[in-house]
Amino acid sequence: MIDPWCAAHGGVRGELLPMQTVWELSQRWYHNRLSADYRGRTAAQVGVIFQDMGLTSAFWQMEGDPQAPQK
Repeated sequence: MIDPWCAAHGGVRGELLPMQTVWELSQRWYHNRLSADYRGRTAAQVGVIFQDMGLTSAFWQMEGDPQAPQK
């Protein structure tokens, strides 16, 4: 179902996740986004979130300076 859609629309298949995992990731990702002192995460901090959740395939690997804030 996904591969034919990607082929028809020129998309690249990313990572498929169960909805429960998406929900857990969104909670960890956005829980403090509205805080006045929110400053973003470094690639290293993002990597810890992904690792803790078992998101370890190449799709989830961060590139660049691990201490640079992510946008």
